[in-house]
Amino acid sequence: MVTAVALRLAAQRQEVNELLAPLRLTLPDLEKVQALMRQEMERGLGKATHANASVRMLPSYVCNTPDGTERGDFLALDLGGTNFRVLLVRVTEEGISMASEIYVIPPPIMQGTGENMMLQMLPLGFTFSFPCQQVGLDKALLLTWTKGFSASDCVGKDVVLLLRQAAERKQHTALKVVALVNDTVGTMMSCGYDDPKCEIGLIVGTGTNACYMEEMKNVGTVEGDQGRMCINMEWGAFGDNGCLDHIFTQFDKLVDESTINPGKQRFEKLVSGMYLGEIVRQILLEMTQRQLLFQGRHCTTLQTKNIFQTKFLSTIELSNGLALRQIRAILQELELDASFEDSVLMREVCQAVSLRAAQLCAAGLAAVVEKMRENRGLDTMSVSVGVDGTLYKLHPCFSQNLQKTLKELAPNCNVTFLLSEDGSGKGAALVAAVATRAGL
Repeated sequence: MVTAVALRLAAQRQEVNELLAPLRLTLPDLEKVQALMRQEMERGLGKATHANASVRMLPSYVCNTPDGTERGDFLALDLGGTNFRVLLVRVTEEGISMASEIYVIPPPIMQGTGENMMLQMLPLGFTFSFPCQQVGLDKALLLTWTKGFSASDCVGKDVVLLLRQAAERKQHTALKVVALVNDTVGTMMSCGYDDPKCEIGLIVGTGTNACYMEEMKNVGTVEGDQGRMCINMEWGAFGDNGCLDHIFTQFDKLVDESTINPGKQRFEKLVSGMYLGEIVRQILLEMTQRQLLFQGRHCTTLQTKNIFQTKFLSTIELSNGLALRQIRAILQELELDASFEDSVLMREVCQAVSLRAAQLCAAGLAAVVEKMRENRGLDTMSVSVGVDGTLYKLHPCFSQNLQKTLKELAPNCNVTFLLSEDGSGKGAALVAAVATRAGL
């Protein structure tokens, strides 16, 4: 005889499944995202369609990778998210050595004025991880701020010129800004120093982006049709034109509406570390309201924006027995009185959100590798991807889920992933080194 408790649990399970169903993407769902990404890539590369493409496909003017003959000392600066790094990179016959300092960027600098933000910058190779329209290796106009930045008097300006002016104000006249590089391009270059097959860069951290080597003949926004150029995709904005609305859930919409740039960087808001914890929080709120969690008790702390940090997902998704105790500890830290069942359900929510993020990232990457394979007229292709970003590196399942999904979506491409241990700053120095070698 079916007990009342069993019936209640079955009804609860059905409601949980219905709530999480929009987050669970099928292979056809992901193939559709892959096709949409490819479509937006083509629009971004086209001279007539570029201006209205959600994936901007920005030329980086990086056409060469290191060949091993670069020598000298190079200063690099990396501004890309919550941290600011200054590196001294020495390139010798024996290899590369680096010394670096890391500074946390306080909100008054992130959201103050452009003049304030540039006070400490002393680079030769400058990694600047925000969407820019590059018109040369050392000239780039800021298109928009992302990742919580809103410093005034910068959008539309040449950030290299701002940097040079800042150096002059600080009387650092000996420094010559040689190249501005997106962090994704820098990551590809730094891994390319060790592996010539590395022709893709991927960032999955606070934000997300990708770059790859495209045939010049396909780049309608730049003169010339010989060789290849690295294209900074700026894929975080994929879907800003509404093409991903079908996979945006009610929780994604709530998160998007509460950001400083609603309606912008929509793909990034589904994938990157800055937003996953907040998506989980919105789901937990809904579950509590439906009395699926915490016995429906009102949770004041859960009402606080960003209280549920993305790093909690990594802890919660570790699948050993200890993890459930760790989940309880996190919940107690948030002043949430959780049962064993609550902890299990929490893990299910976190897994659904992070798996979707990895799958969507894989769908985007599948569009890239398949385009490269077709560009080169190959039946099968081997390529390496340089990867950086805390979500990819620190989450226990993200990289595995991404790679598994990529194999399903791009079976004709053998893709190797290389971790960029020293980040994108080394890549900026290498771009500067290559430019110096070439006499640019």
